[in-house]
Amino acid sequence: MAVQSDWLKTNYYDVLGVAENASDKDIRSAYRKLARELHPDTNDDPEAERRFKDVTAAHEVLGDAERRKEYDEFRRHGPVGAAPGGGYGGFSGGGFGSGGFGGGNRVRVNNVDGDIGDLGDLFGDLFGGSGFGPSGPTRGSRGPAQTRSRERRGSDLSSTLSLPFLDAVHGTTTAINLVSDATCGTCDGSGAAPGTTPSTCSTCGGSGEQIVNTGGFAMREPCHRCPGRGTTIGTPCPTCAGSGRVSKPRTVKVRIPAGVEDGQTIRLPKRGGPGSNGGPPGDLFLTVEVEPHPDFGRFGNNLTLTVPVTYPDLVLGTEVTVPTIDAGTVTVRVPPGTPSGRTLRVGGRGIPGTDGALLVTLDVVVPTRPSETERDLIEQLDAASSERPRARWETMT
Repeated sequence: MAVQSDWLKTNYYDVLGVAENASDKDIRSAYRKLARELHPDTNDDPEAERRFKDVTAAHEVLGDAERRKEYDEFRRHGPVGAAPGGGYGGFSGGGFGSGGFGGGNRVRVNNVDGDIGDLGDLFGDLFGGSGFGPSGPTRGSRGPAQTRSRERRGSDLSSTLSLPFLDAVHGTTTAINLVSDATCGTCDGSGAAPGTTPSTCSTCGGSGEQIVNTGGFAMREPCHRCPGRGTTIGTPCPTCAGSGRVSKPRTVKVRIPAGVEDGQTIRLPKRGGPGSNGGPPGDLFLTVEVEPHPDFGRFGNNLTLTVPVTYPDLVLGTEVTVPTIDAGTVTVRVPPGTPSGRTLRVGGRGIPGTDGALLVTLDVVVPTRPSETERDLIEQLDAASSERPRARWETMT
């Protein structure tokens, strides 16, 4: 198990705000919500940028089933504080001092004596068979970690997509242009110049990790010499300068589901940055920005529409024909005596495929330049009116 030093001091579940028994779906949902709130592209607060990095680091561990299992195992068996004299908190007797890793170790935990066998085996399993425990190599250590290539998952990327209102309602297939890291074509991602090959790192022996002793407890960290690659490059590739990656423009085809909302984030698995050493690519998180429509608005799964009417229309009642989102029309009956601003509901005419409705709001249009005839008639109506509106405060006197 590849233990990282941050695992000692960071509770990734707290970082994402989820319980330790949270489902994969809950973890993804929490990450997406926090990533949208804290992303540096939409947030200038330095503290938000720091939290974004913490949230991303937490998701890289908890979002990967295998790494989450390792992390949970380490938290269960990991350090709980060093005991006086170099021992380990919670154990007495042999402790972790000299001779403390022999077979048949007697320990006392919670005032109960017991035999836990060979502690070297226990910590050998915990640290991936490296044979290192709290005070260095254990009895039966297999020496340096076996040479292996550390696969690394690619980084997650984020982008935005501006969509016309109707495309967001009905769904569409489109393409976005990105500039992101890609595997270098000159060296095929090795980082070494053509005709040369990377060499096994002399510090970590190719494992990509090194053992670091922190407070009497040894654990693994990415090798400082080869930054976790397990290899060093004598002659770097002239194209990528040894990184194995170059920035390239690329086009990503995207299927937008019907009914996507403004601000919603869509996850595109394995469309992010490339992995290294054979690791899988990261994900692409696409935030949708829906362009406003000249007529329609949206409220959840409902569509909204404002229709101009006249004063006589509301007094006498009428029928108005209004457009729908699917290019058809529908007739709406306006009852006599309908007040201005009333919203009428037309069921089944909202976002397609949902139970949404079309919400039609009636708005009285007041003539700004009435003709002489209109003015005379309005004055006659005003004089003959039997009902005059009264404000709420007028009814209190």
